[in-house]
Amino acid sequence: MPAQQGYDRAITVFSPDGRLYQVEYAIETVKRGTIALGIKTNDGIIFAADERPRKLQIIEEPQKLFKVDQHIGIAAAGYIPDARNQVDDARFFSQSSKLVYDEPVTVEIVAKHIADQCQHYTQYAGARPIGVALIIGGVDQNGNSLFLTDPSGTYVPYDAVAIGADSDKVTEFLIKNYKQQMTLEESKVLAAASIMLVNEDNENNESITISEIKSDTKQFVNMNNNDIKKIIETAKQKYQA
Repeated sequence: MPAQQGYDRAITVFSPDGRLYQVEYAIETVKRGTIALGIKTNDGIIFAADERPRKLQIIEEPQKLFKVDQHIGIAAAGYIPDARNQVDDARFFSQSSKLVYDEPVTVEIVAKHIADQCQHYTQYAGARPIGVALIIGGVDQNGNSLFLTDPSGTYVPYDAVAIGADSDKVTEFLIKNYKQQMTLEESKVLAAASIMLVNEDNENNESITISEIKSDTKQFVNMNNNDIKKIIETAKQKYQA
């Protein structure tokens, strides 16, 4: 057996060059998922994802955008069953925190909790690392916040972030076009244009889903298909002209 293969199979053992191969493979799983992104503005938070359904598949609710609490949402890329498990954990943690402290939990505390859970699976044998990255955003007493968690257990704040396949290309697009002073509507258009940039189905873009949390209402809301179609048309005119 080659020396590297031994470290490859032991998820809790560092290789001589300081790597945890199974964690790196989990991060690679995220890169193979369809694109998801989050954008923070002064007016609120936007989540968007490319959810490509199979033929004849019925989709009534977004499969990659999740409501954690009234004021917190999540966008996921990677192995989505792992995302559902983490979202359930985040929901339980959020409600428990509210019962104990009698106030809504902050976005950063939820992001740190999820990151801690991911880190546990890199430290103890008997379970594989989490195969999903999450964009966690919301509006709390500290203002608008957006965080990224990944299988290694890190959590990092962002103004705008993309995860999944072709995320590097989308990130370059966001760097070029993102402005913190953008309105919520402008950020929705930017989010749609970012997904269309890497979406193979450029004709109808029916797989795009968008959710928002406004700073004034602090309520997570999934946008309906008719509103998303209008946003897509605006994105085509603004960014693809």
